[in-house]
Parts: sequence; C-alpha cells; structure tokens
Amino acid sequence: MEQFRLPQIPMPPLELPAAVQAVLEEAEHKLAHRPKLLQLFKNCFPNTLETTTKLMDDGTTFVITGDIPASWLRDSVEQVIHYVPLAKDDADLQRIIRGLIQRHIQYVLIDPYANAFNESANDWHWNTTDETKMSPWVWERKFEIDSLCFVVRLAFTYWKETGLTDIFDASFKSAMLRILDVFRIEQHHADKSSYRFMRRNGILHDSLRNEGKGMPVNYTGMIWSGFRSSDDACDFHYNIPGNMFAVVALRQMQEFAEWVFRDMALLEELQELELEVNRGIQLYGIYRHPQFGPIYAYETDGFGNYCLMDDAGTPGLMSIPYLGYTTADDPIYQNTRRFALSKENPFYYEGTAAKGIGSPHTPPDYIWHMALSMQGLTAQSAEEKLEMINMLEATDADTGYMHEGFHADDPTVFTRKWFAWSNSLFSQLVYQAMKEGLL
Repeated sequence: MEQFRLPQIPMPPLELPAAVQAVLEEAEHKLAHRPKLLQLFKNCFPNTLETTTKLMDDGTTFVITGDIPASWLRDSVEQVIHYVPLAKDDADLQRIIRGLIQRHIQYVLIDPYANAFNESANDWHWNTTDETKMSPWVWERKFEIDSLCFVVRLAFTYWKETGLTDIFDASFKSAMLRILDVFRIEQHHADKSSYRFMRRNGILHDSLRNEGKGMPVNYTGMIWSGFRSSDDACDFHYNIPGNMFAVVALRQMQEFAEWVFRDMALLEELQELELEVNRGIQLYGIYRHPQFGPIYAYETDGFGNYCLMDDAGTPGLMSIPYLGYTTADDPIYQNTRRFALSKENPFYYEGTAAKGIGSPHTPPDYIWHMALSMQGLTAQSAEEKLEMINMLEATDADTGYMHEGFHADDPTVFTRKWFAWSNSLFSQLVYQAMKEGLL
C-alpha cells in the first residue's frame, strides 16, 4: 500500500472560547444585510476549532489540516492565526494556541525536515515507500523552508499579541537552534546536507530529481528548499517567497534572542544569516521583466535560470507583505503583483465565474479560494478588497465553506470540500473588512 488515508472524520468540536463567540455575535450585526456572507463567516471562522483541533493530555494541541488526519506545520499555523489577536484576555484561546506552539516545538526537535506529523508515534505515512529518513511521528518528510518559518511566526505573534512568555523554555530555545542549524546547512545543500527525498510514483512534482538531492544550485546566500508550500517539488531550489519568509523569521528570532533569552552571541549569528539571505534575494531573486519591469521571481537556481509564476499557496509572491517582508506599496512588489495577476503568470486563470491564481498542484483553470483571500488581504484599495469578498461569496458552490480549487467557469466543480486553512484565510479577510468598516 502506498498511500494511507483515514476516513474524513472531524475532531470532536471544542466549546468555542468566549472571544470567538463575541466575534460571531459582532458579525450578526455587521453582516446582517448580507445573509449569505454572514452564514459563510459563521461557518468558516470557527471551523478550525469545530472540526480540526484536539486538546491533548500533555497540554499540547493537535490540529489536523482537514480531510487528511495529520498536522502540517504550515497549515496548522494559518488555521489558527486569526484567533491570536483575540487571545490576550481569553484563557481558553491561550491554552489552545500555546499548546499548538508547544507541539510544534516537539515536532521540530523530532525532525526539522518534515512538513507534516502524526498525533502520536503511530507510524502512519502519506506514502509508505518514500525514500528518506522517516520516523513513526512523521506523516510526510518534504522539506519546505516555510514550515519552520511558520513555527516561528505563530510563537512570535502569540508573544506580541498576549505579552505572555510561557512558551519560552529550554525546548523552545533548542528548537530555535535547530532551525538556525538547518538554515545554515541548507545554504550549502550540495556540500553539507544529508537530506534526500524520492517518491517513485510517477508524479514528477512529488519527488526530487537527481536521486533525491534536487537539481544543482549555485551558492547565493539563500536557503535551499526541496518543496513549495503546495508540497510540490521546486523547479529551482531557491524559492524566493520562502526565503523572504526566512528573513522575517530570522528577524523575529532575533527578538527572542535579545529580549527573551538575552543571548547576544545567538543574536549576532541570526543577524548575520538574515543579511546573507536578504542579500541573496536582492542579488539573485529579482528578474527584469520586459513588460512589468523588475519583479521578484518565484524561484531561481543562482545560475541565471528563473521560474516566473505565482502559486496560490502561502508563501507566494502575492503574500509578500502579508508575511511582513515588505509593504504593499513597495514598487517591486507592485510590479510583481501586476505580473501575478496577469496571463504572463502561467497559473492565472480567467473564466465566466471568477478570475484569479491557481496552482500546478491542481488542474488547469482551477482558481484557489486562498489566492482570492490573499489578494484581498494584500489589496491597497477598498474596492479590490470588496471585489474579492464578493467573488469568494459567489463561488462557494452553496456549500457554506471555502475549498481548495474550483473551475473558473463552474464553481460547483472543486477540490477539497473540507480544507480548514482556506476557511481561516477567508475569515481573516472578512473580519479585517468588518474592522475597517467596509462591511
């Protein structure tokens, strides 16, 4: 047996924390004039807590991605990130988020190269024939630079929003050091890394070329990544939005080192690595496009080859300001955004029902709800933000939830009816619009 899946059974629903219930009550008033949007929000905002979250006896929190019974580091962060600003005065939310951070720390210390983990050491795997160094805890071992960055993102956001330092123990610092070590090793992947991954299933984007080592790269100062945030293999292994995210994560870890652990030597090491990665982005990650001017490439190998595209997943080019690397009015980002939302992007689609960004992970002409939500979250104008909300509302296929991808001409044709990350990102956008008085 190659693939292992359990039946799609939601976790037992948690009692919604008071702060989450308060948001739903707020929506009842602010969205009363839009009953369908109100129902979508009432379904999607608590969806992570109602279907994917389990409080463990050891004080940690396990969050499955939805229709797969495993926890992705990336997905689980984005599934709960819209709750973090509500947690300052809500002990129940603090317990949930703190527990997830603590479980992430455990996972990083088990295997910093894995992207998805099991609830226990049950030896379940997405594919039982993967050629890599597996563990009974690991569901899938695709090294994606963003997985480690998301771990840092959740801890940093929790700390800044609540002011609580209860997550910063010896294990947390050990995980920081492990992340730093992996980043350093993967700056010199060919010479220093033992990571390999092959899946001999005939699907090219599921496996790394060159006997599991990936295609050759030149040294740039950036960090090598085997796979994208879609879990598809990189074409060229310096993923630019992933490295931008690493710069942000390194800046956040600097604050941990300076203000929490008071470790000045670690602070200097993190600062040095941040400068190296960022210089690599600026030297190797910008492409002079004949139509749009200088844009950020999606990937490069450092030899002068570029992958010019954008993918619906985060991190992607659209999400650069969302991640905190630069602001939405940055000129190169604006050029890049215009490229991503044009037919020069091979995964941008326009149909009779919608237009937006899809992914090589799904069939052609499939637009992702997450891409529409991210376009709204990074929009500079109220008009574009509302346009995205309207498009999302109109393309749920009357299911009451967001999906992965849907056909640009027919939203009733879609992938993944239970995809909690997409529901959470949509909720972020609608709640932001509510707070800004747009709805």
